[in-house]
Amino acid sequence: MNTESYIIDQLRKFLEHKKLTGFNIILQKPKDDAHGDYACNLAMQLAGSLKKSPKQIAEEIISFIDINPEYIAKVEVAGPGFLNFFRAEENLYKSLQDLLAAGDTYGYSQKMGGKKAQIEFVSANPTGPLTIGHGRGAVFGDTIARLMEAIGYKVIREYYFNNAGRQMRVLGDSVRLRYLELTGDKIQFPEDYYQGEYIIDIAREIYAEYGERLRHEQDITLFKDKAETAIFSDIKNTIRRLGFEFDVFYNERSLYETGKIDAVIDSLTKKGLLEKRDGAFWFLSSKIGFDQDRVFIKSSGEPTYRLPDTAYHIEKIKTGYDLIIDIFGADHIATYPDVLAAVKALGYDTEKIKVLINQFVTLTENGEKVKMSTRKANFITLDELMDEVGVDVTRYFFLMRNINAHLNFDLTLAKTQSDENPVFYIQYAHARICSILRLAEERNVDKSVERRLDMLKENEEINLIKHLISFPAAVESSALSFEPHRLINYLFDLATLFHRFYTVCRVISDDKMLSISRLALIDAVKIIIHNGLHLLGINAPEKM
Repeated sequence: MNTESYIIDQLRKFLEHKKLTGFNIILQKPKDDAHGDYACNLAMQLAGSLKKSPKQIAEEIISFIDINPEYIAKVEVAGPGFLNFFRAEENLYKSLQDLLAAGDTYGYSQKMGGKKAQIEFVSANPTGPLTIGHGRGAVFGDTIARLMEAIGYKVIREYYFNNAGRQMRVLGDSVRLRYLELTGDKIQFPEDYYQGEYIIDIAREIYAEYGERLRHEQDITLFKDKAETAIFSDIKNTIRRLGFEFDVFYNERSLYETGKIDAVIDSLTKKGLLEKRDGAFWFLSSKIGFDQDRVFIKSSGEPTYRLPDTAYHIEKIKTGYDLIIDIFGADHIATYPDVLAAVKALGYDTEKIKVLINQFVTLTENGEKVKMSTRKANFITLDELMDEVGVDVTRYFFLMRNINAHLNFDLTLAKTQSDENPVFYIQYAHARICSILRLAEERNVDKSVERRLDMLKENEEINLIKHLISFPAAVESSALSFEPHRLINYLFDLATLFHRFYTVCRVISDDKMLSISRLALIDAVKIIIHNGLHLLGINAPEKM
C-alpha cells in the first residue's frame, strides 16, 4: 500500500465510523511545500452533516485515524479546515520501487469493485458529420470512460440517436433536391435545408447507383435512408479515428415501437402530471416545485425532446447501472432538469444520474474567430480539425479546460510544432527519456545491478519522486470529480519537473550506482507519462 492509499483508507474508516456516505475523498498537492505532501478538504465537506466547524471536524479526524509512521510523518489542520498530510521520508523510496514494479498498471485500482457505469455522449442525430462542437463532448466522454475504468468501473459507452422526425425529413428532402440538380433540374434550394458539401456527395452516390430512375420519386424514404447510412458510417469512422468505439447505439424510435413512450404518457397521466391544453400535452412540473409547466407533446402531435428522453432514462435505470453519466451540449441546460423531474415523479431513483454539460467551442486562428454553421457549407468538421492538427493535439486541447467553461481552441498554438504546444511539451519529455534509456543501453550500463534509490537526495529528485507517486491520487481525483483537465495539469507539471531535473542532474555519469538510480527514476517518469497519456487517449512517442 502506498501513502495515498493509506491516507484514503484511514479517511474512509472515519466516514464508516460516522455512518456517512456519498462523500468523495480527494487528495491534492498543496501549492506550497510547507503545507505538506497532500491536502484534503473532507472536513469542510462534512460540516453540514456533522453540524460542526470544519476545524473541529479536522481535529476529530486526526484523533481518530492511525498515523502510522511508515506512511505519515504528521498531519496538520490548515486554513478553514484543510487536512495537510506529510509523507514519511522512508516511504518515499519504497513507493518509487512499487511504481517501477507495477509498470503499466500503476495508477489503476479496483476502488469501484466492478460496478457498472453507462456513459452517454455525442448522441448527434445522423444529419451531418461531427463538428468540433461534437468533438469536445466525444473526447471528454471517452476520457471519462477511461478514467472510470481506471478506478474499477465496468463501463458502457452509449450513443443515443433519433433517425425520425422533422430533421430527418429535411435531410432526406435535401438529398432528393441535390439529386434532382444532378439530373439537370433547376431547383430552388430552401435556405433552411442542409447545405453542406456532404449532401451533394450523398446525392452523387445515389445518382451513380440509380441514374435518373428516381427523378419523379416523391417519397423521400430512400434518400433519407441512404443519407443516414452514409452519415452514420462517416460518424463511426470519425469516432474510431479519435481512438475509441461505442458499445451501444440506442435508437430513440425503439422507445415508440416497444410502447415505452405510451407507458410514460399513461403513468404521468395517472399521477395527474400530464394535461392536455389547446391540443398539446403539458407536464405539470409546477406541481412538483418548478416555476412553470413544460410541453411534452406539441399540438402538432410531435413530442418534444423531454418525452422520449424521460422514457430513455427510465430504461437506463432499469438496466441496473450503478452510475449513469449524461454528457450533454449546452443546448440541453433547459431541458434535462424537466426530464429528471419526470423520471423521479414516476418513482425512479435519479441520484445515480450525473449530468455533465459540455460548453461551446470557439475556434480561433491568428486571434480571429473561425465561423461555423452545422447546415451551411462553412462549418468545420471534426475530421478537418484532426487533419489540421492531428488526433493527439485535438484530444489534448479539448481536455485542457473544465468542461463547464467555454473553450477557445487556438488553432495557431495547436499547429505549433514545438514545446510551446503543451501536448508536445509532455510528449517531448517521454521521447527524451526513451532516448536516454537507449543511450544507456549503447553504453552498456548494467541496470541488473541492485539499484540504490535512496541515493536520490537532490531537491529535483525528491520533488520528482513525490510528484510521481501522487499519480494514483491524481487519477482518482480526476475520475471522481469528472475533471480530466486535472490529469492534464498533473502531466504538464510532471514534464516541467522532469525537464528541471534533467537540466540540473546528469543522468549517466562516472558514478555507476548513481547513474543506475537516476535511470530508474527517469524510467518511472516514462511509466507515468505513458500511463497518463493513455488515460487521455494520447500517444506517448519514443521519438520526435
